[in-house]
Amino acid sequence: MTGEGGGELPGNAAGQPLAGIRVVELAHVMAGPVCGRMLADMGADVAKVEPPKHGDPTRAFAPPRMGSDAAAFVMMNRGKRGIAIDLKTEGGKGAARRILARCDVVIENFRLGAMEELGLGYEALRADNPALVYCQITGFGRTGPLAGQRGFDLIAQGMTGLLSVTGEGPGRPPVKCGPPLTDITAGILGAMGVLAALLARERTGVGQRVDTSLYEAGIVQTFWQSAVALATGRSPGPLGSAHPLAAPYEALPTADGWITVGGWNQVNWIRLVRALGMEALADDPRFRANADRMANLEALRDALAARLAEETTTVWLERLERANVPAGPVASVGEMLRHPQTVARAMVVAAGQGERRAETLGMPVKFSGASAPKPGPAPRLGEHTEEVLGDYGFRPDEIGELLRTGAAMSLRGKGGSRD
Repeated sequence: MTGEGGGELPGNAAGQPLAGIRVVELAHVMAGPVCGRMLADMGADVAKVEPPKHGDPTRAFAPPRMGSDAAAFVMMNRGKRGIAIDLKTEGGKGAARRILARCDVVIENFRLGAMEELGLGYEALRADNPALVYCQITGFGRTGPLAGQRGFDLIAQGMTGLLSVTGEGPGRPPVKCGPPLTDITAGILGAMGVLAALLARERTGVGQRVDTSLYEAGIVQTFWQSAVALATGRSPGPLGSAHPLAAPYEALPTADGWITVGGWNQVNWIRLVRALGMEALADDPRFRANADRMANLEALRDALAARLAEETTTVWLERLERANVPAGPVASVGEMLRHPQTVARAMVVAAGQGERRAETLGMPVKFSGASAPKPGPAPRLGEHTEEVLGDYGFRPDEIGELLRTGAAMSLRGKGGSRD
C-alpha cells in the first residue's frame, strides 16, 4: 500500500482493517502513542510528529536500549513514520495545518488549550476538514472543575481510588499498580473512540471529536469496587491479590513460590477443596457459600495457605489442572514473554530488520480476515519528514523551504538525534 504521494507505508498495512486510514499523531510519551500504536497495528498509516531538537521525551528513557534507540520509544512507536516539525514556528504550524486538513484522524495529548494556542484546535481543523476525527486525550477531560489540570498516571491512580484498593491490606501504605494503568487504558479508550467515530463517519460523512482522559481511564478500572461503594455507601480497601466480591480468588503461597487460585463459584469451590484433600471445608459453616467465605476471608486464606505450603507450585498446578480448577503461577515478566502461549499468540514480535530489528509486544487483537501485522521499526527522529510531506501534497521546493528555515527537520538532510 502506498500513500497519496507514493511513499511506501510501514509494515504490511494492505489487508488490515484500517488500511487506507491516515493518522497524524501529535502526542508524546504514553497515552497518545498507545492510541497511535493500536491504530498502526490495525493497518493505519500513522505519521508521528515530533519537535526537531529532542523529539518525543521517551527517546531519552534509556537505558535500556534496543540498538541505538531507547527500548521504551521502540515499544511505543514501532510501525509509525516519523516527521519532525517545529510547531513553535509559523512555517511549522502552517505545515501541520495543511497536513491535518488531509488526514483522517489526529491524536493529541497536550494540556488543554495547547492546540488552540497553536491554531490547531478542533474547531479550526474541523473548518478545514469536516470529516476529521480528532482524538483528544487529557488528564481529566475537556469539562469539569479539573479540566485544566495536567494529568499523570500516578496522580490519576491516586485520585480515582486505585491506590486505595491496591496493596496488602488496611493500614499498609498505598501501592501503585506497576504498569502505567491509566495511560495505557486511556490510549486504548482513545483508539476505541476513534474506531467508533470512523464508523459513524462512514454513515454521515462527518467527523467528530473523541474526548477521553487518564481520570476516566482510572475510573473504568474500578467497576467492582465502585459497585460495592454505590451499593453500600462504604469504600472498599486493599485486599492484596484477593477479590472484593468473591473467594477464594487470590494468590496463595506454596512450598516454593506462589499460585493464583480461582475457586470462587460454588462448582470450583467444591472442586478445589477436593483437589486439596480438604473436603471438610465444604461443610464448614464459615465457608459454605461465597458470602460466608467473604465474611471469613482471613480464616479461609490461612486454611488454604497452610495446606498449599505442603507441596511445590508444580505439584499443585498439575493437581488443580486435573481437577479442572482455575489456577496459574505468578510469573515474572521475563517468564511471561517466554511462555509458549505468548509465543503462540504472537505477542512478542520482531519490528524492523537488520540493525533496526527489535523485539516488541505484538497486537492483542487478531482478525480472521487479515494476516498478522509485521510492524516496521520505530522511526528515527525526522526519518520520514520529506516522504510524509510529499504524501500530503507538499512540493519539493516547499519541503526544501521548511527544512531551510528550521520549520521541519529531515534525518536525511540534517542528521537528527537518535536518543
